[in-house]
Amino acid sequence: MITLRRAQDRGHANHGWLDSHHTFSFANYHDERHMGFRSLRVINDDTVAPGEGFGTHGHRDMEIISYVLEGALSHQDSMGTKATLRPGDIQVMSAGTGVRHSEFNGDAKEKVHFLQMWIEPDQRGSAPRYADRNIPAAEKLNRLRLLASADGREGSLPIHQDASVYATVVEPGNQVGLELKPGRAAWVHVARGSLVVNGNELKAGDGMALTDEKALELKAVSGQGEAIVFDLA
Repeated sequence: MITLRRAQDRGHANHGWLDSHHTFSFANYHDERHMGFRSLRVINDDTVAPGEGFGTHGHRDMEIISYVLEGALSHQDSMGTKATLRPGDIQVMSAGTGVRHSEFNGDAKEKVHFLQMWIEPDQRGSAPRYADRNIPAAEKLNRLRLLASADGREGSLPIHQDASVYATVVEPGNQVGLELKPGRAAWVHVARGSLVVNGNELKAGDGMALTDEKALELKAVSGQGEAIVFDLA
């Protein structure tokens, strides 16, 4: 079964300094029909104005994944981490027993555009941890590059959940695919451009849920497309 979630149907909040689109219920946006998909709880498509950011705030028992599309995002947390993420960087923070952190756009002129995604952990009360990694563009080109997984295989960052998170950039005339094992499901979020996913055209901000499907197929037809793919138990 395939279910589409179009970009224009997402929740939206514009705070001036922050323009945010919510695939699933988040903050003041609440829709009982869109509370998440399996262990995937949040996909926020955020644009932060120059010199602005999220003040220090706390989280518990959540796997928080950030993927920068444009600009530079500065991160600081109660574990002592200080890092600046740029396009191609992936960050995973396991909040566990509790962590406080902030994200800030330190540039005076350029905006920051990034995706923040939350996955519910399969265990609670774990020790907080942080990791980030740069994924070269060539490793995502016309292939699925594993970003995060339960076992940290293939150079991915570990998370506390039976989920695999991939990124791909598909060029026109190319396609990538993923076999879905029985009982598993997938979510596709198109970050930029457009892709044809299992016969359906998706544009930037669109999402698709796949349940009881044998495989996932992404094609680039009218220009390059970039997507995040979740393989979920």
